[in-house]
Amino acid sequence: MPLIATLGGSSFLLAPREPLQRREKVAPPCPLRCIAARTSWIIGSSQLGLSRSGSLKPGVSLTHTLTHTHTHTHTHTPEMASQETMAHPHPPSAAARSAPRRAQKPQPPHLNSGSLQNYTSQEAKEPSACALPVSSMATVLSRALKLPGKKSPDLGEYDPLTQADSDESEDDLVLNIQKNGGVKNGKSPLGEVQDVDSDAEVGMTKQHLSEGLAEEYPSEATSGLEQKTANSMMPYVRTAVFLLTVVVSMILVLVCAFLIPCPPRDLHNTWIRNLGQEAGGVLFPPELFDVNGDGLPDILLSFTALKNASVLGVSKPWVTVMALSGMNGSTLWSRHVKEEIRSVQCKGVNPVSPSEPVCLITGTSKFLSLLRASSGEPIWTLDSSHLPSGTLAAPAVTVPDVDGDRVSDLVVLAIGETQPDLCFILVSGKTGIPVGGPVKYSINGNGKLIGPQAHTTSHGAIYILFGFGNVQAVALRDIFAQAKNRDSFPPVLQREEPEWEKRRSINLSELIDIYSGGVEFLQAVKSPDGNCSDLLVTTEHGLTLLRGQDLEPRWDLKQQHIDSQPSPGYFSDDQTLDFLLQAQMANNITKQLLVVDGKSGEKIWSSELPSHMKKTDALSVMTLDKKSVFLFWANEKQSLLKSLEPSPRVHHLYLLHPSFPTVLLDLSNTTGTVTASSIGINDLQKDAFYITVTTSPTSEHQPGFLSVSKLRLRWALMTQSREVPLKESDPKINRGELRRFLSRIKFTDFAHKF
Repeated sequence: MPLIATLGGSSFLLAPREPLQRREKVAPPCPLRCIAARTSWIIGSSQLGLSRSGSLKPGVSLTHTLTHTHTHTHTHTPEMASQETMAHPHPPSAAARSAPRRAQKPQPPHLNSGSLQNYTSQEAKEPSACALPVSSMATVLSRALKLPGKKSPDLGEYDPLTQADSDESEDDLVLNIQKNGGVKNGKSPLGEVQDVDSDAEVGMTKQHLSEGLAEEYPSEATSGLEQKTANSMMPYVRTAVFLLTVVVSMILVLVCAFLIPCPPRDLHNTWIRNLGQEAGGVLFPPELFDVNGDGLPDILLSFTALKNASVLGVSKPWVTVMALSGMNGSTLWSRHVKEEIRSVQCKGVNPVSPSEPVCLITGTSKFLSLLRASSGEPIWTLDSSHLPSGTLAAPAVTVPDVDGDRVSDLVVLAIGETQPDLCFILVSGKTGIPVGGPVKYSINGNGKLIGPQAHTTSHGAIYILFGFGNVQAVALRDIFAQAKNRDSFPPVLQREEPEWEKRRSINLSELIDIYSGGVEFLQAVKSPDGNCSDLLVTTEHGLTLLRGQDLEPRWDLKQQHIDSQPSPGYFSDDQTLDFLLQAQMANNITKQLLVVDGKSGEKIWSSELPSHMKKTDALSVMTLDKKSVFLFWANEKQSLLKSLEPSPRVHHLYLLHPSFPTVLLDLSNTTGTVTASSIGINDLQKDAFYITVTTSPTSEHQPGFLSVSKLRLRWALMTQSREVPLKESDPKINRGELRRFLSRIKFTDFAHKF
């Protein structure tokens, strides 16, 4: 059936032909460049049979014209070229062709059956020397007008994404042709699939078409080129921004690495510092507090050594307060004082300036001073004239602010020449000046001095606990009322504890009886069921836990010869504080160790070890798995024959872990006498370290040397610990399992958990 082609908004009737093949071979081949050039010229020539309005001239066949042109192309000679030039000296320009189209829009021609027969008969009468099928010539024309972009191999569909990404300069031309009614989407108006053109034909044909239409739409082509130039610069801009971001990030990392110092790491597993020849020993355990701001607790202690000990006959005692670095044992600062020091307190002391930590030093006679923790310089010192007929009986107690200067104040217990005479003095924590006068009490009691220590009840009332062989309490508000001689109280002192007030004696004495009978130690421990601390009372005959709310006993334990303060810690799984006790046996060479359950007061672990050392306190430290390890000193178990051999006594530091109750871990040993010990926490490394103050063996004419040593616990557990089974009958523990367990131990601050 006949086909209709559309060109420039006009329709043309083509002769019927056989269906085209995808790749039709034409023989003999014609020069491609001649076909392309001639086809481009035919579009604008009058021989195509177009009128100015865009319709076919009467009696002219489009098929005939194509066939004639194709034949003429193959028989082209120089003579013919000259004749052709004379006939058509100047082909119409693109502007001339486009002028009538801009004036009026062309209308498609109307073809009837008679015209179709005329075209067909005329085409059959004109033979061709280089005759090609009509379908091939139509293909040439369609190729000259085909759109750029990729076509699918089956239907020849137009791909808009390919056209958008194409870098060919004729994209604007394609859009203009579509606006004028040209070929769209690679198909004719009747849906005929256009054939794929070769690269050579497409290049030359598009060049002529671009020349003809460049003058018609110059602005659109220019804007398209500018858009492509901007798009081509985007990858470079993105790359530059990425590289600039990387460079800036690297500079920031390097600046932070050099300007922000990394926290110091404790690389010293153990160290020993010699302090000189001992003359008076150490009266209190070392205070562990960070004074240089490196995140690791440092060691503050006071000792009495011999000055000029190398010069015979001129040596004299010299009391020194010293701060040693917890990292390597170096001296941070030292200060000489007039008398022996009873205690150094840094934790819990409210500083005068929030940015400057302080330490409170209490002497054995009349010395009381507040020092800067970082340098040891005194802030204030208590005037000894405020203690005319007494001496300091115990370390000062920190209490809330009672004089309104927003700094915690102090309560000092001074004792007279005779034991029943004692007095309390309120001292301002900011200036060191007494707040009011001394408050005197007359008490009866025999035994060791207990306290003083502050205790806060569940209702917020504050009491001072003290006594000689017993425990008594006095309300802080009563001390303040007598010192200031007035009945008005600051807000912190306006509360009372009803249950405690019921225990006042019949004559309404200001003293409250708490516990009587051979008290050796008094400790405040965490209560499992309230916000008030309980009171653990250690006597010569046992242990008693008093409820802090109403002072009623929770449980009692009968145990003789307890010679050291119980060490609290978590041994069982009930999250209640348990207690490790040390009791001296009758022969004075064996020590009994036992763990008491904090909930019921029953013994849950016990063992006996030889011990030839003086009284030393056991310590505990908490791990991250909510267990506590206990450390204590004892001698090694030996056979009877070996124990009779003359040899220096070796004291061992043992560790007991609740997960392995049948074995002790020997961490360290010494031949000296352990006079004091403390345990600290390195929060950064989740490690603990053990500080020991020892005195070397002495002779009749030569005093011993005082030394301070440090031992990291995790390092000692993994490298030099030794398993010591408690009983031969106990099953042996897998050494590999024990080592794997010890490698995972991490320690945390004991005070934060209570």
